[in-house]
Amino acid sequence: MSEKHPLILVPGLLCTAELWRDQAQALSDIADIHIPTHHLDNNIEAIADRILRAAPDQFALAGLSMGGYVALEIILRAPERVTHLALMDTRADADTEQDKKKRQDFINLVERGRVFKGVTESLLPMLIHPSRFKDNALTSRIYQMAEDIGKDGFIQQEIAIMNRKDRWAELSQIDCPTLVLSGNEDALIPAPNQQKMAEAIPDAEFHIIPECGHLPSMERPFETNTIMREWLSW
Repeated sequence: MSEKHPLILVPGLLCTAELWRDQAQALSDIADIHIPTHHLDNNIEAIADRILRAAPDQFALAGLSMGGYVALEIILRAPERVTHLALMDTRADADTEQDKKKRQDFINLVERGRVFKGVTESLLPMLIHPSRFKDNALTSRIYQMAEDIGKDGFIQQEIAIMNRKDRWAELSQIDCPTLVLSGNEDALIPAPNQQKMAEAIPDAEFHIIPECGHLPSMERPFETNTIMREWLSW
């Protein structure tokens, strides 16, 4: 029996290990999976450092949304340690001023004491495909993740995202097998934008999942697992 490949799965904003529940189960026969938390620091560099300190010498790395920002920071900081990279429903550029204002508005809502779950309810149409809005099994998992991260964790994460660096010009430096995966109806980061990111990475393949929003690992786990299993064999 071949040795399992170390695989680090980095969650997104307001997400916990539950984001990767189906992948952790489906890929456990070929991968030794680690899922870090990242709501303890308020900058991407510190999050990347914390993950690297706990990581094995070499590992495959996947990040979704905010997790993709962290994954890019990790591979650009320690390229010799990352054997495979997967960027899912994420982007390489920094926030625009408009993006930052939206994030600050969410932070202000939370700090004024509004019900924290309301933040997730406001975001839900941006997170999943419209056909899943009434899928209670899915939406309850999303709400629970947000509750587990909590108000303080959410603010830490948003501050980190707002202040992240633009990494677009550095994509050409990535030289490991790279998967860029997108839901075809991602309302937060449109699939064509992610395809352009894949085209900027020398050894990247772009995959798109139909009838899927911003959270393919939860919305379309079978398709995501199939693509990731293939990616780990590259």
